[in-house]
Amino acid sequence: MTTKSRAIEDAGPREPYGDHDGDRQRAERGDRTMRHFTIHHDGVTIPVSRGGRGRPLVLCPGLNSTQAGLRELTELLRRDHDVVTFDLRGHGLASAADRYSFEAFLSDLVAVLAELGRLDLPAAPVLVGYSLGADLAVHYASEHPDTVAELVLIDGANPVPEPFITAADLPEFRAMWEELATRNEAERGTARQVLLTAQEILDLNLEIDVVRSGILDRYRKIDRPIIMIMSTSMAGDSGEGRAPGRNQNWRAGVERLVREQPRVSTSWLDTDHRLVFTHAPEIAQIIRGAHGPADQADHLNTP
Repeated sequence: MTTKSRAIEDAGPREPYGDHDGDRQRAERGDRTMRHFTIHHDGVTIPVSRGGRGRPLVLCPGLNSTQAGLRELTELLRRDHDVVTFDLRGHGLASAADRYSFEAFLSDLVAVLAELGRLDLPAAPVLVGYSLGADLAVHYASEHPDTVAELVLIDGANPVPEPFITAADLPEFRAMWEELATRNEAERGTARQVLLTAQEILDLNLEIDVVRSGILDRYRKIDRPIIMIMSTSMAGDSGEGRAPGRNQNWRAGVERLVREQPRVSTSWLDTDHRLVFTHAPEIAQIIRGAHGPADQADHLNTP
Protein backbone atom coordinates (compact mmCIF):
# COMPACT_ATOMS: atom_id res chain seq x y z
CA MET A 1 0.00 0.00 0.00
CA THR A 2 1.36 3.42 -0.84
CA THR A 3 1.16 6.25 1.64
CA LYS A 4 -1.57 7.98 -0.29
CA SER A 5 -3.81 4.94 -0.02
CA ARG A 6 -4.10 5.56 3.71
CA ALA A 7 -6.19 8.68 3.20
CA ILE A 8 -9.82 9.06 4.30
CA GLU A 9 -11.50 6.28 6.28
CA ASP A 10 -9.12 3.69 7.69
CA ALA A 11 -8.54 0.40 5.93
CA GLY A 12 -7.72 -1.34 9.21
CA PRO A 13 -4.66 -3.26 10.28
CA ARG A 14 -3.21 -5.82 7.89
CA GLU A 15 -1.42 -8.00 10.46
CA PRO A 16 -2.48 -11.68 10.58
CA TYR A 17 -5.85 -12.10 12.21
CA GLY A 18 -5.77 -13.47 15.75
CA ASP A 19 -8.31 -15.93 17.14
CA HIS A 20 -11.32 -13.97 18.39
CA ASP A 21 -12.28 -16.61 20.96
CA GLY A 22 -8.73 -16.48 22.30
CA ASP A 23 -8.95 -12.69 22.56
CA ARG A 24 -12.18 -13.07 24.47
CA GLN A 25 -10.73 -15.66 26.84
CA ARG A 26 -7.70 -13.49 27.58
CA ALA A 27 -9.96 -10.56 28.36
CA GLU A 28 -12.11 -12.74 30.59
CA ARG A 29 -9.05 -13.98 32.49
CA GLY A 30 -8.12 -10.36 33.16
CA ASP A 31 -11.61 -9.32 34.23
CA ARG A 32 -14.29 -11.76 35.31
CA THR A 33 -17.03 -9.19 34.67
CA MET A 34 -16.60 -9.52 30.89
CA ARG A 35 -20.02 -9.78 29.23
CA HIS A 36 -21.21 -10.26 25.67
CA PHE A 37 -24.69 -9.64 24.31
CA THR A 38 -26.42 -8.71 21.07
CA ILE A 39 -28.80 -5.94 20.09
CA HIS A 40 -31.39 -6.43 17.36
CA HIS A 41 -32.65 -3.33 15.58
CA ASP A 42 -33.43 -2.14 12.07
CA GLY A 43 -33.08 -5.69 10.76
CA VAL A 44 -29.47 -6.08 11.93
CA THR A 45 -27.75 -7.78 14.86
CA ILE A 46 -25.09 -5.79 16.71
CA PRO A 47 -22.64 -7.69 18.97
CA VAL A 48 -21.64 -5.83 22.13
CA SER A 49 -18.84 -6.57 24.61
CA ARG A 50 -18.48 -5.00 28.04
CA GLY A 51 -15.66 -5.36 30.54
CA GLY A 52 -13.20 -3.56 32.74
CA ARG A 53 -13.60 -1.46 35.84
CA GLY A 54 -13.96 2.23 36.53
CA ARG A 55 -15.62 5.04 34.66
CA PRO A 56 -18.03 3.89 31.89
CA LEU A 57 -16.68 4.36 28.35
CA VAL A 58 -18.20 3.47 24.97
CA LEU A 59 -15.82 2.94 22.03
CA CYS A 60 -17.37 3.38 18.58
CA PRO A 61 -15.31 1.98 15.67
CA GLY A 62 -15.08 3.61 12.27
CA LEU A 63 -15.68 2.56 8.70
CA ASN A 64 -13.60 -0.55 7.89
CA SER A 65 -12.67 -1.10 11.54
CA THR A 66 -14.02 -3.60 14.06
CA GLN A 67 -13.95 -4.18 17.79
CA ALA A 68 -11.58 -7.11 17.17
CA GLY A 69 -9.20 -4.79 15.31
CA LEU A 70 -9.36 -2.30 18.19
CA ARG A 71 -8.52 -4.94 20.79
CA GLU A 72 -5.20 -3.43 21.92
CA LEU A 73 -6.72 -0.01 22.61
CA THR A 74 -9.75 -1.62 24.26
CA GLU A 75 -7.67 -3.72 26.64
CA LEU A 76 -5.58 -0.69 27.62
CA LEU A 77 -8.70 1.35 28.33
CA ARG A 78 -10.23 -1.45 30.40
CA ARG A 79 -7.53 -0.95 33.03
CA ASP A 80 -9.29 2.26 34.09
CA HIS A 81 -12.73 2.09 32.49
CA ASP A 82 -15.80 -0.09 32.21
CA VAL A 83 -15.52 -0.31 28.41
CA VAL A 84 -18.30 -1.13 25.97
CA THR A 85 -17.33 -1.99 22.38
CA PHE A 86 -19.43 -3.11 19.44
CA ASP A 87 -19.41 -3.68 15.69
CA LEU A 88 -21.25 -1.49 13.23
CA ARG A 89 -23.51 -3.20 10.69
CA GLY A 90 -21.60 -5.08 8.02
CA HIS A 91 -18.46 -5.12 10.17
CA GLY A 92 -16.93 -7.79 12.38
CA LEU A 93 -19.52 -10.05 13.99
CA ALA A 94 -22.44 -7.75 13.14
CA SER A 95 -24.86 -8.91 10.48
CA ALA A 96 -25.03 -7.55 6.97
CA ALA A 97 -27.58 -4.87 6.12
CA ASP A 98 -29.53 -3.75 3.11
CA ARG A 99 -28.27 -0.18 3.51
CA TYR A 100 -25.00 1.40 4.60
CA SER A 101 -25.41 5.12 5.15
CA PHE A 102 -24.34 7.62 7.77
CA GLU A 103 -27.82 7.63 9.28
CA ALA A 104 -27.89 3.83 9.34
CA PHE A 105 -24.58 3.65 11.21
CA LEU A 106 -25.77 6.40 13.55
CA SER A 107 -28.81 4.29 14.34
CA ASP A 108 -26.47 1.45 15.40
CA LEU A 109 -24.77 3.74 17.92
CA VAL A 110 -28.13 5.05 19.13
CA ALA A 111 -29.35 1.47 19.65
CA VAL A 112 -26.25 0.52 21.66
CA LEU A 113 -26.48 3.57 23.91
CA ALA A 114 -30.22 3.11 24.36
CA GLU A 115 -29.57 -0.44 25.58
CA LEU A 116 -26.89 0.83 27.95
CA GLY A 117 -29.38 3.39 29.23
CA ARG A 118 -31.53 0.50 30.43
CA LEU A 119 -28.61 -0.89 32.42
CA ASP A 120 -27.55 0.36 35.81
CA LEU A 121 -24.52 2.42 34.78
CA PRO A 122 -23.06 4.39 37.70
CA ALA A 123 -22.58 7.47 35.51
CA ALA A 124 -22.97 8.75 31.97
CA PRO A 125 -20.24 7.23 29.74
CA VAL A 126 -17.31 8.83 28.02
CA LEU A 127 -18.07 8.43 24.30
CA VAL A 128 -14.98 7.65 22.21
CA GLY A 129 -15.20 7.48 18.42
CA TYR A 130 -12.59 6.66 15.82
CA SER A 131 -12.78 8.12 12.29
CA LEU A 132 -16.40 7.74 11.15
CA GLY A 133 -17.12 6.75 14.75
CA ALA A 134 -16.05 10.24 15.84
CA ASP A 135 -18.58 11.81 13.48
CA LEU A 136 -21.26 9.47 14.81
CA ALA A 137 -20.33 10.46 18.37
CA VAL A 138 -20.66 14.18 17.61
CA HIS A 139 -24.05 13.70 15.98
CA TYR A 140 -25.25 11.51 18.83
CA ALA A 141 -24.08 13.97 21.51
CA SER A 142 -25.67 16.91 19.71
CA GLU A 143 -29.03 15.11 19.85
CA HIS A 144 -28.66 13.47 23.30
CA PRO A 145 -26.42 15.87 25.26
CA ASP A 146 -27.45 14.64 28.69
CA THR A 147 -26.54 11.00 28.07
CA VAL A 148 -22.76 11.35 27.70
CA ALA A 149 -20.14 12.75 30.07
CA GLU A 150 -17.61 13.83 27.46
CA LEU A 151 -16.38 13.08 23.95
CA VAL A 152 -13.04 11.75 22.75
CA LEU A 153 -12.73 12.07 18.97
CA ILE A 154 -9.92 10.14 17.29
CA ASP A 155 -9.02 11.37 13.79
CA GLY A 156 -12.54 12.15 12.69
CA ALA A 157 -15.42 14.64 12.97
CA ASN A 158 -13.18 17.24 11.35
CA PRO A 159 -14.82 20.35 9.82
CA VAL A 160 -12.33 20.44 6.95
CA PRO A 161 -12.58 23.55 4.74
CA GLU A 162 -12.44 21.50 1.52
CA PRO A 163 -13.89 18.08 0.65
CA PHE A 164 -11.40 15.25 0.70
CA ILE A 165 -12.72 13.66 -2.47
CA THR A 166 -13.11 15.84 -5.54
CA ALA A 167 -14.21 14.72 -8.97
CA ALA A 168 -10.55 14.53 -9.99
CA ASP A 169 -9.85 12.19 -7.05
CA LEU A 170 -12.57 9.67 -7.84
CA PRO A 171 -10.47 7.29 -10.00
CA GLU A 172 -7.75 7.12 -7.33
CA PHE A 173 -10.12 6.39 -4.47
CA ARG A 174 -12.27 4.01 -6.49
CA ALA A 175 -9.16 1.95 -7.26
CA MET A 176 -8.01 2.11 -3.65
CA TRP A 177 -11.28 0.79 -2.28
CA GLU A 178 -11.53 -1.89 -4.94
CA GLU A 179 -8.15 -3.09 -3.69
CA LEU A 180 -9.40 -2.89 -0.09
CA ALA A 181 -12.58 -4.83 -0.89
CA THR A 182 -10.46 -7.55 -2.47
CA ARG A 183 -8.28 -7.78 0.64
CA ASN A 184 -11.39 -7.87 2.81
CA GLU A 185 -12.38 -11.12 1.13
CA ALA A 186 -9.60 -12.85 3.05
CA GLU A 187 -11.20 -11.80 6.35
CA ARG A 188 -14.64 -13.23 5.57
CA GLY A 189 -15.98 -15.35 8.39
CA THR A 190 -13.71 -13.74 11.00
CA ALA A 191 -14.30 -11.08 13.63
CA ARG A 192 -12.44 -8.59 11.39
CA GLN A 193 -14.58 -9.00 8.30
CA VAL A 194 -16.02 -6.03 6.41
CA LEU A 195 -18.92 -6.87 4.10
CA LEU A 196 -19.20 -3.55 2.25
CA THR A 197 -18.39 -3.36 -1.44
CA ALA A 198 -15.90 -0.90 -2.91
CA GLN A 199 -18.78 1.21 -4.24
CA GLU A 200 -20.47 1.30 -0.84
CA ILE A 201 -17.23 2.43 0.81
CA LEU A 202 -16.77 5.14 -1.81
CA ASP A 203 -20.38 6.32 -1.46
CA LEU A 204 -19.99 6.52 2.32
CA ASN A 205 -16.83 8.60 2.07
CA LEU A 206 -18.59 11.01 -0.27
CA GLU A 207 -21.44 11.21 2.22
CA ILE A 208 -19.01 11.81 5.09
CA ASP A 209 -17.58 14.80 3.19
CA VAL A 210 -21.10 16.27 3.09
CA VAL A 211 -21.70 15.49 6.76
CA ARG A 212 -18.46 17.20 7.79
CA SER A 213 -19.34 20.31 5.78
CA GLY A 214 -22.08 21.01 8.33
CA ILE A 215 -20.61 19.48 11.48
CA LEU A 216 -19.77 22.81 13.11
CA ASP A 217 -23.49 23.25 13.74
CA ARG A 218 -23.43 19.97 15.67
CA TYR A 219 -20.52 21.10 17.84
CA ARG A 220 -22.44 24.24 18.79
CA LYS A 221 -25.11 22.08 20.42
CA ILE A 222 -22.68 20.16 22.66
CA ASP A 223 -21.82 21.47 26.12
CA ARG A 224 -19.71 18.51 27.22
CA PRO A 225 -15.88 18.41 27.30
CA ILE A 226 -14.37 17.39 23.96
CA ILE A 227 -10.91 15.91 23.40
CA MET A 228 -9.60 15.48 19.86
CA ILE A 229 -6.69 13.09 19.16
CA MET A 230 -5.54 13.71 15.62
CA SER A 231 -2.89 12.43 13.22
CA THR A 232 -0.39 14.85 11.70
CA SER A 233 -0.26 12.87 8.44
CA MET A 234 -3.80 11.67 7.95
CA ALA A 235 -3.19 11.07 4.24
CA GLY A 236 0.26 9.55 4.70
CA ASP A 237 3.71 11.11 5.02
CA SER A 238 4.57 11.36 1.35
CA GLY A 239 5.82 14.78 0.33
CA GLU A 240 4.56 14.24 -3.21
CA GLY A 241 1.22 14.18 -4.96
CA ARG A 242 -1.93 15.18 -3.12
CA ALA A 243 -0.91 13.96 0.35
CA PRO A 244 0.58 17.28 1.61
CA GLY A 245 -2.53 19.20 0.57
CA ARG A 246 -4.84 16.66 2.20
CA ASN A 247 -2.84 16.78 5.41
CA GLN A 248 -2.97 20.58 5.41
CA ASN A 249 -6.72 20.45 4.85
CA TRP A 250 -6.98 18.08 7.86
CA ARG A 251 -5.02 20.44 10.13
CA ALA A 252 -6.95 23.46 8.86
CA GLY A 253 -10.21 21.78 9.84
CA VAL A 254 -9.07 21.31 13.44
CA GLU A 255 -7.76 24.87 13.61
CA ARG A 256 -11.10 26.08 12.30
CA LEU A 257 -12.94 24.17 15.03
CA VAL A 258 -10.69 25.38 17.84
CA ARG A 259 -11.07 28.99 16.73
CA GLU A 260 -14.82 28.66 17.09
CA GLN A 261 -14.82 26.28 20.06
CA PRO A 262 -11.67 27.07 22.09
CA ARG A 263 -12.83 24.69 24.85
CA VAL A 264 -11.95 21.77 22.56
CA SER A 265 -8.70 20.13 23.70
CA THR A 266 -6.49 18.87 20.87
CA SER A 267 -3.60 16.42 20.85
CA TRP A 268 -1.59 15.55 17.73
CA LEU A 269 0.21 12.25 17.14
CA ASP A 270 2.98 12.12 14.56
CA THR A 271 1.48 9.33 12.45
CA ASP A 272 -1.21 8.63 9.86
CA HIS A 273 -4.89 7.66 10.05
CA ARG A 274 -4.05 4.19 11.40
CA LEU A 275 -3.11 5.73 14.77
CA VAL A 276 -5.54 3.56 16.74
CA PHE A 277 -3.60 0.50 15.59
CA THR A 278 -0.06 1.91 15.70
CA HIS A 279 -0.29 4.25 18.73
CA ALA A 280 -2.81 2.62 21.06
CA PRO A 281 -0.71 3.17 24.24
CA GLU A 282 -0.34 6.90 23.51
CA ILE A 283 -4.06 7.25 22.85
CA ALA A 284 -4.96 5.39 26.05
CA GLN A 285 -2.58 7.61 28.01
CA ILE A 286 -4.16 10.78 26.66
CA ILE A 287 -7.64 9.54 27.56
CA ARG A 288 -6.50 8.41 31.01
CA GLY A 289 -4.62 11.63 31.68
CA ALA A 290 -7.61 13.78 30.76
CA HIS A 291 -9.54 12.47 33.74
CA GLY A 292 -7.40 13.83 36.53
CA PRO A 293 -4.16 15.56 37.55
CA ALA A 294 -2.69 12.40 39.06
CA ASP A 295 -2.04 10.84 35.68
CA GLN A 296 -1.68 13.60 33.14
CA ALA A 297 -0.75 12.58 29.60
CA ASP A 298 1.93 14.35 27.64
CA HIS A 299 -0.30 15.75 24.92
CA LEU A 300 1.73 15.65 21.76
CA ASN A 301 0.78 19.08 20.46
CA THR A 302 2.65 20.31 17.46
CA PRO A 303 2.94 23.93 16.38
